[in-house]
Amino acid sequence: MADTREESEPLLSRARGGSGRDCPRGVPACSSVQESPGSGPVQSRSGARAHQAAGSTPGQGDRPGAAARRDLCLDQAVVLIEDAIQYRSINHRMDARSLWLYRRYYSGSSQWILSFTIFLILALAFVETPSSLTRTSDVRYRLAPWEPPCGLTEGVEALCLLVFAADVSVKSYLIGWAQFRRNPWLLAYLVVLVVSLLDWIVSLSLVCQEPLRVRRLLRPFFLMQNSSMMKKTLKCIRRSLPEMASVGLLLAVHLCLFTVFGMLLFTGEKDAGQDRERLTYFFNLPEALTTLLVLLTTANNPDVMIPVYSRNRAYAIFFIAFTLIGSLFLMNLMTAIIYNQFRGYLMMSLQTSLLRRRLGTRAAYKVLSSVTAEGETHPERLGVKPEDFLQVLQKVQLDSDHKQAITEKLHSRGGGLLSTDEFQKLFDEFEKRVVKEHPPRPEYRSPFLRTTQFLFGHHYFDYLGNLMALGNLVTICVFLVLDAHVLPKDRDDFVLGILNCIFILYYLLEMLLKAFSLGLQGYLSYSSNVFDGLLTIVLLVLEISTLAVYGFPHRGWKPAMLGLLSLWDMTRLVNVLIVFRFLRIIPSMKLMSLVASTILDLIKNMRAFGGILVVIYYVFAIIGISLFRGVVVAPRNSSLASVNGSVPCGSFEQLEYWPNNFDDFAAALVTLWDVMIVNNWQVFLDAFRRYAGPWSEVYFVLWWLVSSVIWVNLFLALILENFLHKWDRRSHLQSLTEELEDTSEMTEELPFRDVLEEPTEEELVEKLSRHPHLQLCR
Repeated sequence: MADTREESEPLLSRARGGSGRDCPRGVPACSSVQESPGSGPVQSRSGARAHQAAGSTPGQGDRPGAAARRDLCLDQAVVLIEDAIQYRSINHRMDARSLWLYRRYYSGSSQWILSFTIFLILALAFVETPSSLTRTSDVRYRLAPWEPPCGLTEGVEALCLLVFAADVSVKSYLIGWAQFRRNPWLLAYLVVLVVSLLDWIVSLSLVCQEPLRVRRLLRPFFLMQNSSMMKKTLKCIRRSLPEMASVGLLLAVHLCLFTVFGMLLFTGEKDAGQDRERLTYFFNLPEALTTLLVLLTTANNPDVMIPVYSRNRAYAIFFIAFTLIGSLFLMNLMTAIIYNQFRGYLMMSLQTSLLRRRLGTRAAYKVLSSVTAEGETHPERLGVKPEDFLQVLQKVQLDSDHKQAITEKLHSRGGGLLSTDEFQKLFDEFEKRVVKEHPPRPEYRSPFLRTTQFLFGHHYFDYLGNLMALGNLVTICVFLVLDAHVLPKDRDDFVLGILNCIFILYYLLEMLLKAFSLGLQGYLSYSSNVFDGLLTIVLLVLEISTLAVYGFPHRGWKPAMLGLLSLWDMTRLVNVLIVFRFLRIIPSMKLMSLVASTILDLIKNMRAFGGILVVIYYVFAIIGISLFRGVVVAPRNSSLASVNGSVPCGSFEQLEYWPNNFDDFAAALVTLWDVMIVNNWQVFLDAFRRYAGPWSEVYFVLWWLVSSVIWVNLFLALILENFLHKWDRRSHLQSLTEELEDTSEMTEELPFRDVLEEPTEEELVEKLSRHPHLQLCR
């Protein structure tokens, strides 16, 4: 690869403590520039001295070298602008070959390959032994799954490890060895790869019969290291741990004190209620502690209180006081702490993203300014040539809509060079989500057609469509209530079938009239119309299929099953799609639209939090399989699992929770989900304590702490931050939107612009002067 001496000449001259050095002779590099007291940059004399040291004057005898320098500067500007768009760090190699490799690495195809490799290696857990390829996870009905032969999944895993090895090699080269040694994530990346490779070799040497595969636990690391937002989220959680630990200590003291009080209160020998409470919930210290821990989540309330409360109502004070202090005070205090830490994390994350964007655009401006300064013999006020910027913009990986918006904004200004402020204002277009203008409506000559176009293109026609969708939904609900006690084979769907035909014909007519009023392109330019149109076509196809197979609805319409679906199945499918189509009314209701937009924003920004959830689920599922695989057995094979009639009410066996086990990866995920919801999670604690031993409770309590306490509260903080900010600043957002152009709307950063601070000029210059791969000339 390229030697470090072949990197480009610096973008900045020595400034603000930057230690200058002479540029290597004969290396194609951009001329350095420095900022004048005014707004425009001036050429540094170091560029002229470098030319003279090379034996040529600027503009003479060095045209091939000048062309190479210009191409290098333009490529650097392209990469720096792409870094700014994607909020990437600019601290990477800047020589020509490294820039080529850098752009290939961050290209869409390369990143797709890397993302698919991460997905593939994580998905191996569903196929590897124990395989999840069975219809059910119920131990009573599950058949023996297909197990892959030794070497099949290991071969796929080897390919994935090769991709990760190439990934860490490219990353380490691009940032340089010095930066690599100071990056803990890349060092951990290398260690995880080495450990995974060694464990892979052990698996093959033991013919895939090893009892534990350590590399399975390490696979989620590949997902985390590839997401900067996940790293920031983990950093936020780490910073919140001291505050959470203090509340956790209070919770532990609270649990211990009430456990002791409970064991002292419920030890009566004469009172049958006290004795039943003691034997059931407070038999010993660990059982009493577990009982109150479950009560902290209110999962066993009021069951735990009933035995003694039925004898003496005064005992309710104990349980009410415990719930008030623990659930309503301490647990909500934990939520408040996590929310406060998350809000600071979110602002810090956006501030860092804003700084990275400003650094990238400022560095690109310096590079393009050096292109303008090339060949100048006298210092003068310089800037960026519009034609150079346009040439760079065409190479940048950016959607055409943003390119067009930036180009139009550039052409709207007067001639001359771009100053620093003008250059930055062009990149403000990145912070706007471009909204395409809808195509113009077709023009009809006939007065009747124009009147028809006006009527059916009016928004009142949408209200009529919403009303019809509501009426269709009401009719379905009415028939569901009327036929609740009738078996599907005995139902007469004559009336509902006729009504569905009428409604579907109206939906088809509505779609055609809208396409007539707006034009086909105009109709398809609205996402709501695309949603309606697709569902209408599917409903029409299903209705035609039903009529073709079963005939037109009539009294006593109960034909036998023909084809793949029965009449009842096809009717249910039609009704489901009709109910789904009713979602079209959401954009028409302002409050509901606000909630829906918040949910959509959450989905768009959920990758980091969803990734954290995937990681903790993956790790705990693998650990659960290693600990509890095979401990839950079918009733006929286990003396612990009695028949349903003889087991205690509310137990694992009586509730028939047999599909909840850790016999394969998919079943483990569902079991962890059921425990995270904490509804009846005491059933799982009791069952696995009997099947696997009392130490199993430690696993489930840790899972509850990580998932229900930390992650759920973190997710709640994300919802509060997004929704409250939108709700409290509606007027501010409306005024800000009015100031923006009609063809754009705000992205996720703009709503927080009032609390974000613009980086200062000194901060930008200082960080650029400390760039590890931009050597500063004297």
